[in-house]
Amino acid sequence: MLEIKNLHAKVDGKEILKGVDLTIHDGEIHALMGTNGAGKSTLSNVIVGNPKYEVTQGTITFNGKDLLAMSPEERSHEGVFMSFQMPVEIPGVSMTNFMRAAVNARREALGQELLKATDFLKLMHDTQKLVDIDKKLVSRSVNEGFSGGEKKRNEIFQMAMLQPTFCILDETDSGLDVDALRVVAEGFNRLRTEQTSALVITHYQRLLDYIRPDIIHVLLDGKIVKTAGAELAKEIEERGFDWIKE
Repeated sequence: MLEIKNLHAKVDGKEILKGVDLTIHDGEIHALMGTNGAGKSTLSNVIVGNPKYEVTQGTITFNGKDLLAMSPEERSHEGVFMSFQMPVEIPGVSMTNFMRAAVNARREALGQELLKATDFLKLMHDTQKLVDIDKKLVSRSVNEGFSGGEKKRNEIFQMAMLQPTFCILDETDSGLDVDALRVVAEGFNRLRTEQTSALVITHYQRLLDYIRPDIIHVLLDGKIVKTAGAELAKEIEERGFDWIKE
């Protein structure tokens, strides 16, 4: 699904990624761990096409297509979705209108018929039940006045509505208590299929106790320096990252 080769990228003139290689196949969940400033969020922003980040070398191929040649909107239409560390508020824009515009924009890009109001409301209702989100949240403006946990749950709801094939969870566990973390993780797990994949970015093992990754990578100083199974997260929890640097 996703293949990254020798990726170098910089932001504000500073090189952050220094040769990242990563391959994620259909149905796989990969976790990316590392210290602050290692380049984890830079990698996620490069994948989704944040214009603040400049790719200076390397390639990203998504389902056989050159991802770097696409605009952020095109990448989204192709099935790439990112859940942000700090989801933004959009006052005055209702979740219903926001999601209907987003869903129909993707359907139009894929050559599918646009959803009529009644069909969209049914999809929204069914999706609320699937990810167990309070209907009061989706009746408000986008993230306005939401707690941290509510914002993260709302992003899982958006993901379910858009039905992407590749999801990036960028430190979704940041600022969440144990109960909110469990709800968000369970919502994500309900969306997993053999055709969808994900990259879960986190500092801690606790999220990975709920979202069980197939493979874990450690990113340090702009490069992936270690790759192993789920047991690696527990070792990092016990020993930190210093032993990997040695």
